[in-house]
Amino acid sequence: MTRSLSLLAAAACLVSATALSAADKVSMDDPNIKAAYEEDGRYYTDDGVPTFNVAEDGTVDWPTFSGFRRYHAECHVCHGPDGEGSTYAPALKNSALDLDYYDFIDVVTNGRQKVGAAENSVMPAFGTNPNVMCYLDDIYTYLKAHGSGAIARGRPAKKEKKGEVFAEMENACMGS
Repeated sequence: MTRSLSLLAAAACLVSATALSAADKVSMDDPNIKAAYEEDGRYYTDDGVPTFNVAEDGTVDWPTFSGFRRYHAECHVCHGPDGEGSTYAPALKNSALDLDYYDFIDVVTNGRQKVGAAENSVMPAFGTNPNVMCYLDDIYTYLKAHGSGAIARGRPAKKEKKGEVFAEMENACMGS
């Protein structure tokens, strides 16, 4: 019995250490993460790449919250809840950190197929799906926030209000 408990405790420590090291691998001061400026409620890095903003009280910016909603409407079926991955498709929370923003956009828009002796995977193209394309930057910022450890799994508890600019852009993109 004691040996079983020791093995369980060791496994729990290993899982806990692995989870911590994944979240700790990204510094919030990393220039690929850190918001350098804000424009109409959207945050950007120095390079002009969309990123997230989480206030000290845990309030997420509107695009990050919108990305959570859109990801779970379109992407989680294959890539798992919260971008954690599945047996069917990889963890996108890592892709938002490891893959260049423009490559991320290209893969989602045009799809990708990898076929080989050890791999056969297909990412369908979403370039004609307005439910993805109108919110692609939002999905990206959500995955980036979760992948960096800035927000935990699950629906963010606090969010900024949806601004007029976002409502206008959404209506224009969705054809409303």
